[in-house]
Amino acid sequence: MSRFAKNLLIIQAHPDDAEAWSAGTLSLLKDKGWTITIASLTAGNMGGVGMSEEETVATRVEEAKAAAAALGANFHCFMRRDAYLFDSEELRIEVVSLIRKVKAGVVITHAPFDYHQDHRTTCQVVDAAAIVSSLPNVPSPEPPLDITPLLYHGMPMSLSDPLGNPVPEPHFFVDISGKPMEKKMEMLTHHKTQQDLMRLMHKMDDFFGEMRIFNAELGAMVGCAEAECYWQHLGGGYQKDPLLQEELAPYIRHREENQK
Repeated sequence: MSRFAKNLLIIQAHPDDAEAWSAGTLSLLKDKGWTITIASLTAGNMGGVGMSEEETVATRVEEAKAAAAALGANFHCFMRRDAYLFDSEELRIEVVSLIRKVKAGVVITHAPFDYHQDHRTTCQVVDAAAIVSSLPNVPSPEPPLDITPLLYHGMPMSLSDPLGNPVPEPHFFVDISGKPMEKKMEMLTHHKTQQDLMRLMHKMDDFFGEMRIFNAELGAMVGCAEAECYWQHLGGGYQKDPLLQEELAPYIRHREENQK
């Protein structure tokens, strides 16, 4: 039996990030009996078109709750301000408390080399919180975990860093072709505000369709229709158990296998 509980907490910067980068993988794990909690550090305050910031917050939180419900997952928002996210002692303790409350065995967050500043800040906060979530001196109202959870990092858009350079080779890809991809698209469609936002910001007529294209590009790298990719945090302070890789073994792909 694994020493890590099959409780996954994914903590991202914005309300649609978990769906955009990891919903296919979350769907596969949900089907295997995992408990999934989706969390967002911000409420996506700046991500509304034709509505006030207050209206945007209310709308985006409801969209995120609906998307999580489509998976049978829980949603939590830390209600920080989008585009003005910064690391703080208070926020770290709140994140520790959520990690403990859901008894996370695995935590997923953004990659440290992500293109977006809010994403990189989220990664920093989550890493700092996860690594101390089993320590009794952390001033959290929740009891410490029995063991530090495993930490994974999800993919940035286009697999490039803030300067446009290629990111390190993902540790593994997850084949989300078929049902997991359809669940991902179902979850994304709840984030209706983001279609208008992407048209304004990037002249992108079909944000959800572009996400599908990106997943297809990742899939082509490893010989499947659609894929997501991850890095496991293997530095000091974390255990090295390849838990997600073992849980999703039939769906795990590596680029070198496709190049043989």
